[in-house]
Amino acid sequence: MKLPVKSSLLILHLTVVVWGFTGILGALISINEIYLVWYRVLIAVLSLYAYFKWVKTDFKVNRDTFLKLFFTGAIVGLHWILFFGSIKAATVSVAMVCLSSLTLFTAILEPIINKTKISKLEISTGLLIVAGIYLIFKFETQYKIGIIMGLSSALCASIFSIINSKQIKNRTAAVIGFYELAGAFFWISLYMAFNNSFNIGMKLNTSDLIYLLILGTICTSVAYVAGVSVMKDLSAFRVALITNLEPVYAIILALIIFGKDEQMTVGFYVGACLILGTIFLYPVVKNKIEKRKLKKPSALI
Repeated sequence: MKLPVKSSLLILHLTVVVWGFTGILGALISINEIYLVWYRVLIAVLSLYAYFKWVKTDFKVNRDTFLKLFFTGAIVGLHWILFFGSIKAATVSVAMVCLSSLTLFTAILEPIINKTKISKLEISTGLLIVAGIYLIFKFETQYKIGIIMGLSSALCASIFSIINSKQIKNRTAAVIGFYELAGAFFWISLYMAFNNSFNIGMKLNTSDLIYLLILGTICTSVAYVAGVSVMKDLSAFRVALITNLEPVYAIILALIIFGKDEQMTVGFYVGACLILGTIFLYPVVKNKIEKRKLKKPSALI
């Protein structure tokens, strides 16, 4: 069923706020990042499976597709471990701004993987993001490990996003998510088994259990399905533009909930504004350039 544009915009904004709240939950949950992600993907896989059964969706894929998605799940799992590790080693604000460098890594990696030319706009965008990251590194030296983990998380996110951009042409995002999350659960479990990590450290208190249930269902499965559903009614440009607000929402929520613990130096905010401003303006400038190209009369052959 096609929704009115205003309804789809509201759903998308709420979804982006929920994605931003993921970082808040990561800071509130007391267990380490590996256990946190293990529980998250377990809950998400079970809830997606229940969703498929409820809507009577056929989510079977062939062996080749299964293996591709299953192995991509290892990158997804590593991305989340590094992301939540960044939050615990630094702050929500630092982790979210570092994750924004996803645009930089994608601008570099996608043309290399797809063997296409890197545009001047993407090079300019990348240089501005690098400048913003440099400012954060310079003024927030106490969070060096958290910043490195956040940037590594963005690199992993870029890699599996490029992989998924090809997979989405043949199957739904929910099916891709289900098998990648199942893969993430398997690979993290394998790592934990080899390191004897199935121990008392996994024990959850009541608040951790509540936060994990919210993280695994509302912030992962529900948000995933909602985010995909609006793509039927909104342009990819509009979706990309609003999705760029995720770190902004997350930083505002973190300041409201954690107060002084999330207050950073002026240098951090200058760097963050440079990164977020660049990412937000990138699709706007790109859209205008593409429109100009379309208006130019084509040469006669």
